[in-house]
Amino acid sequence: MNLFSRQPLFDDRATAGQALADEIVKRRYSQPVVYALPRGGVPVAIEVARRLNAPLDLLLVRKIGVPWQPELAAGAVVDGEQPDLVLNDDIVRAAGLTEAEIASLARTQLTEIERRRAQYLPDRAPISARGRTAILVDDGVATGASMEAAIAAIRKRSPLRVVVAVPVASRSAIVTLNGLVDEVICLAAPEDFGGVGAFYRDFHQLSDSEVVALLAGYASSSAVSHGGAETIPAKK
Repeated sequence: MNLFSRQPLFDDRATAGQALADEIVKRRYSQPVVYALPRGGVPVAIEVARRLNAPLDLLLVRKIGVPWQPELAAGAVVDGEQPDLVLNDDIVRAAGLTEAEIASLARTQLTEIERRRAQYLPDRAPISARGRTAILVDDGVATGASMEAAIAAIRKRSPLRVVVAVPVASRSAIVTLNGLVDEVICLAAPEDFGGVGAFYRDFHQLSDSEVVALLAGYASSSAVSHGGAETIPAKK
């Protein structure tokens, strides 16, 4: 297939989320909670959470880059009730990073995570995955590095099961993710992947203000549908 002639499968992230929700709802998961990987995963996850009538939260992942080669990931920090540090031991050893250096790098990324959570979900506590079906949602997966870190972190939080749900992904990512979670739900994973954006007519980069507005709109509509009870708990 000529990648330049491919017809997009989805108008935008919201329509992709609706199509994804159609597949997820068939599974009838027990006690689902939906975790969006910002920014692109937010409009997708909102449609999934709305269809499942499930709680919605964010799973913020920040890469810990090797100081002299920032694109090389030594690990990642993932937020939650208790933030998790996920390390790539091989790269940590090869780079000769000490525990003190890793801790310093992690603190920097955790500060950014806290800033973003406060901006996106002010005064909202993270939702526990304990005993629930944790559904991790993004707008697509190319290499899967951020999703792998999110999975490693959520596994530590005693979920009933872990599900990755994305509209599109590369086949290599699907193979990797299948070995890490209980189920991967993906609507399209062609051999000639080309990139996530090729599957969308509108794949603009979401701004922080758009994410804030989307989450606020979902919280308001959810509060109405639940008779005033919001699905994302307030921070204690």
